[in-house]
Amino acid sequence: MMLFRVFGFLSLFFQTHVYSQTTLAPKKFLTVPLGNVKPAGWLMDQLVVQTNGLAGHLHEFYDYASQTDWTGGTSYYSNLEEAGSYWFNAMVPNGVLVNNSAINAKTSQFLSYVLSHQDNTGWLGPEVGTTKPRLLWGRYPFLFGAIQMTEVDTTLTNQVVTAMHKFVAVANTMLKAGEGVDAWAATRWEDFVIALQWLYDFHPNGNEALLIDTMQRLKWTGVPWEKVFSQHYFPTTAVENTPNPFDPLTWHGVNMAEGLKALPSTYRFTHNQSDLDTASKGWDMLFQYHGRPSGIFAADEYLAGLEAVRGTELCLVVETMFSGSYLYQVIGDPKFADRVERITYNALPATLTGDMWSRQYLQQQNQIGAKNMNPNPFPNDGAYSNVFGLEPNYPCCTVNHPQGWPKFISNAFLTTPDQKSLVHLYLGPFMTSVTLASNNKVTATVETIYPFSDTLTTTITATQTFTYFVRIPSWVVGGTISINGATTRALTPSNGLQSVSASAGTTKFVLNLPADIKTESRPHGSIAVQRGPLHYAFDIPRSQKVLKRNAQQSLAVDLEFDATAAWQYAIDPATLKFNNVPPASGKLPSPIFDSGKSPLTISVTACPISWATAGDTFAAAPPPNPACTGAQKAITLAPYGTTKLRIGEFPTFRST
Repeated sequence: MMLFRVFGFLSLFFQTHVYSQTTLAPKKFLTVPLGNVKPAGWLMDQLVVQTNGLAGHLHEFYDYASQTDWTGGTSYYSNLEEAGSYWFNAMVPNGVLVNNSAINAKTSQFLSYVLSHQDNTGWLGPEVGTTKPRLLWGRYPFLFGAIQMTEVDTTLTNQVVTAMHKFVAVANTMLKAGEGVDAWAATRWEDFVIALQWLYDFHPNGNEALLIDTMQRLKWTGVPWEKVFSQHYFPTTAVENTPNPFDPLTWHGVNMAEGLKALPSTYRFTHNQSDLDTASKGWDMLFQYHGRPSGIFAADEYLAGLEAVRGTELCLVVETMFSGSYLYQVIGDPKFADRVERITYNALPATLTGDMWSRQYLQQQNQIGAKNMNPNPFPNDGAYSNVFGLEPNYPCCTVNHPQGWPKFISNAFLTTPDQKSLVHLYLGPFMTSVTLASNNKVTATVETIYPFSDTLTTTITATQTFTYFVRIPSWVVGGTISINGATTRALTPSNGLQSVSASAGTTKFVLNLPADIKTESRPHGSIAVQRGPLHYAFDIPRSQKVLKRNAQQSLAVDLEFDATAAWQYAIDPATLKFNNVPPASGKLPSPIFDSGKSPLTISVTACPISWATAGDTFAAAPPPNPACTGAQKAITLAPYGTTKLRIGEFPTFRST
């Protein structure tokens, strides 16, 4: 804590000398307005499943996000501090993308209530006339939601922008007075900076100097992420026994996920390349020392190292996805997009039941049970953390997780800063419609069942010739493209992007993006199995027991899963074989992220081994160099996201 304060003092001292820029540096790529990118095919189905599940019904019954709390009283006010802001930020894009009139009406009501209750100081929130201090952080997700609403309904722009500028003025005054910054605001200041940058870019209203001053003050009253992400201070192991030289919440998983955006957002007002360099290196270190084969990192409340039974919080999954998208937009390195796609197609669905009525607080790479754990492998989270339910351990992920799929979809297409080109970033089935520079009206339709297939067919219509870009992931080996039925040729991407010359009229091209099976080295001599964007795991057969059922909504249940078959296997990586059985109808089953639904599997020769458990609740570390205790057999690995109990990191042996 002392070191944190010292850095804060030095930062304030040098602020005027180091950060005197009065303009914002441009981003490498620009987002398109919410609603201009829509999911199609299985991806639309996935969002419909979410809407028909827990996320789409929270406002009807869940006291942490219930509509009845929005009409006044202290319950509503507490919602704006976290729950309501989280819910609003997630459900605005969810409702728009599935065109759900009921949800859209609720988000509109929420926005109207908050804006109409802004007080005469500009404050958005409850603490007026109370003894409770004003704290800034809970408003940041609300601002994200309000910005998204203006992208869909431009008639809201003046009202939202006016309210935001009033809030900026009071926030700036508070920061000057040393008010409004608790431990959470000190780590999550970058979210407010990004909202301020939206105002600066599109609606500055003559307040450019105040906006930049507020950005600077947020940084200098917050965590020095450039130090946290430096090689000197970044923790290389699980942190429960490691003294933190900064505020303890810097190593908190969700704060770390949000903090990934801090330095690229800082770069825009400092113009310092070092901010981008440190952000990129920090990203790499986070996954080097705490990463998972599912794409995400481990933090069962705090950074948790590499052990397969340590946990990953659902909130940090969706926040890392959002941060990775922002990092790509500012820096342009395809490694950010590759990882976001891997997280989305693995870690996100793995921590939700297929019907999305129950979610975990923590997921595990090797997860042999989802139950009240005794003993408990999580040093800072409760024994109930890996149960699938309404609000296991903490309720935050219940209202925050629905932002994952919608924001992945809305960030799937970008434009170049000159607005001349469209960039297809995240691969999957999409439709988009944008107007580029010189009034070039462009639509693109992507037909595919990717990541459950290697083939994508894109049809572009345009009023003028332009260059279209599509991301080619780093795992593609021998990829090809055929344009307008011409001879197939090898891909030639530059910095991860394949250019396609799209003529006025219609252009159609087919991508084939094959990949090799790869193994990833993990602790204790174990391995993980990857192919393309998907991580593969052994889907442990399971029993299901209802632990709890919500009194108001019977579909919201807490579920215990127990293994009903052996999971103690070593595998021979030399025998891994990819299997693809395309659906006869060409359409994937729904919900696709559930046991037995994937058309893609990997078979491997395995043998039973002795593999200890801790009590009966979690697997010990994979045993190195195990001996077989029975006959060899073939087992099948499924995409990680379809599994709810699993082994994702295996001991190895050499088969006969």
